[in-house]
Amino acid sequence: MAANSLDMSESLSEWRPAVDREIERVLPRELSADYLRSFFGEGRYEYDPDAIEDALSTPVWDLLDRGGKRWRAVVFLMLVEGFGADPEELLPYAVVPEILHNGTIIVDDVEDGAERRRGEEAVHHRYGQDIALNAGNALYFIPLKIVERNPADLDPETRLAVYEMLTYELNRTHLGQGMDIRWHNSDEVAITEGEYMEMCACKTGCLGRIVGRLAAIVTDQPDDVEAELAAFMETVCIAFQIADDILDVEHSLDRAGDFGKAVGNDVKEGKKTLIAVHAVRNAAPEDAARLQEILAADDTTDAEALAAIEVMEETGSVEYARERAIALVEEARDHLDDVPLTEDVAAELAAFAEYVVERDV
Repeated sequence: MAANSLDMSESLSEWRPAVDREIERVLPRELSADYLRSFFGEGRYEYDPDAIEDALSTPVWDLLDRGGKRWRAVVFLMLVEGFGADPEELLPYAVVPEILHNGTIIVDDVEDGAERRRGEEAVHHRYGQDIALNAGNALYFIPLKIVERNPADLDPETRLAVYEMLTYELNRTHLGQGMDIRWHNSDEVAITEGEYMEMCACKTGCLGRIVGRLAAIVTDQPDDVEAELAAFMETVCIAFQIADDILDVEHSLDRAGDFGKAVGNDVKEGKKTLIAVHAVRNAAPEDAARLQEILAADDTTDAEALAAIEVMEETGSVEYARERAIALVEEARDHLDDVPLTEDVAAELAAFAEYVVERDV
């Protein structure tokens, strides 16, 4: 690992091939009867490897091969190294949050009615909603097999702590998604900023908390260190979500008038982002009403999406969101003060926090 580098992109590029190889060990692209028996247990009668491959491995690898930064896995490995443990030895556990993340993507896209993901058709559009839901849900459970197989010979108490942590955090992700779905189905933006932030803390933050808590648990850190790492990752992930919302607006403005490029995806999906929440609260009544009308529409044109974005910009909501994201990064850094990491890894994590709000993709 490039422990002395402050370039997060270098670390992502360096570790991604190893992470993907490890994911492929857990879920191969081609599924044989031998793999199914060894990984999932002996069937009572007879597995159909071709059917399972078409319905599980193929759509999952289709999504994985499109890209994705794998930063959850990489940050886990950074933390492990920062605590003095061997990242190579614990590499199998790095893919736990990465597999979970991709499962949430597949299911979320179905629930949000998303058209595209990572530049191509959403999985449910390409393979069908039934296959997408089954594959996405499977990715919530497949990582548990890693813990069961115990590749680093963790003691029973540590493995139990991992199981309990995953149960706690995954339950909370569904609270966040539940709030987001409810708001998505509402014609009004009737939520508070605090409610939006809590949704992010659950839906996005819990996957980050898994990264921090898992690294602390498998390296036998005390409870207070685990708690500080959980808070660091949760806070960074909230900033990451806000930065994503800002990028959607900025990319939409860049693409305006560029034939064939998607414009205003978040607006078209009716997402109640922090930017939208702030704009509705601070825009002139007629502008706020128009913004809510556009967000509630089933079919939104590029011109309407840009009109909504114009309200957000004129209200200062995009800049407000940017300032909140920057403040969250500063808050996140404070949580690392009492975490006993090596100096170079602590610096790289600080660079990661900056990367979250400064990236352009």
